[in-house]
Amino acid sequence: MKKDVLEQAYEKAVECLKICSTPNGLYASGGKNGYKGVWARDSMISLIGASVCGEKFVKEQFKKSLITLAKHQSEHGQIPNAVHKFEKGKPQVDYLSIDSSLWFVIGHYAYRERYGSALFKKYKKVIDKAVTWLSYQDMGEDAMLEQLPTTDWQDAFPHKYGRTINTQALYYQVLSLIGDKNKLVKLKKDVNDDNDIKLWNNEFYYSYRWKNHNKYKEIGDWFDSLGNLLAIVFELSDKSKAEKILKYIKNKKINLPFPVKSIFPPIKKGSKYWQDYYMDCEAGKPYHYLNAGIWPYIGSFYVLALIKLKKFKEAGIELKKLAEANLKGNFPEWIDPVNKEMHGKLQAWDAGTYILAYESLKKRRLML
Repeated sequence: MKKDVLEQAYEKAVECLKICSTPNGLYASGGKNGYKGVWARDSMISLIGASVCGEKFVKEQFKKSLITLAKHQSEHGQIPNAVHKFEKGKPQVDYLSIDSSLWFVIGHYAYRERYGSALFKKYKKVIDKAVTWLSYQDMGEDAMLEQLPTTDWQDAFPHKYGRTINTQALYYQVLSLIGDKNKLVKLKKDVNDDNDIKLWNNEFYYSYRWKNHNKYKEIGDWFDSLGNLLAIVFELSDKSKAEKILKYIKNKKINLPFPVKSIFPPIKKGSKYWQDYYMDCEAGKPYHYLNAGIWPYIGSFYVLALIKLKKFKEAGIELKKLAEANLKGNFPEWIDPVNKEMHGKLQAWDAGTYILAYESLKKRRLML
């Protein structure tokens, strides 16, 4: 009996993760031209998702990735953005990232939930040090973390800074996991209700916001897909706001032809958000790369957000589109939404998040 497209993509996802597996942990992507290194966000997102599949190698890769990242923690507590170039002897360690530490902490709690507390206990001091480093990024002492431009997963584009929705959503989850109820309540209030600093704009969350200058405000008013979806999945938004976010995605066709475009609308040359350095990467062209290109791993978070709101029929439709894209492009890094051309392949986070979305829809609850 021929397997349907959802099952085919699931099996291929497991194969993809095996290809990305190494003695040092999970590489961001496999193949000759893959990203050969343990990136904190890529490995954690991939393995948090894949850990629901029950494969023994996933547990081993999860453990090895956490150990590699912990081994290279900075003196001040920052978790590396990436540890790579193992093949050339002494590995190269890159920092300059805020979400690496956030995902590392979330990853450790996920590992403890899936596989027991032994590793968590062993690295508790490392985890606590990472949480302390994160607390020092709160320059406003208001439970909202601040960041410099291109210091999260969007490391080449766009130019966002200050308080970003992606980082606030991740920090909200960290605060929830560590049980800091006071900061948790304050962060939720600030992001949603405080007129001077809130990110909510009555349709979705701004991508970023920094200082107010009387009538002039530093606000990124484009739609950041991952940040908004994480806000739903991690419950930074309430149900009413979550419904509005999903409505915005549908109305603006951000989920077409595959889920989902990374931002909307694309940033064009000459606009107030344009920076000339965008021309140094694929994002210099609208609907390319991070500039409103489709990123399948974010599509999985879209499916998770639909499941969160019990929109199971819609989730099934989007998961099928995602499966088709992953199979056609062999788990592509990004897809041009205009001509459907696929770029890159064997991306671990496409595979891991697809497994998570598949299992969550099957169980009709978030397995995150």
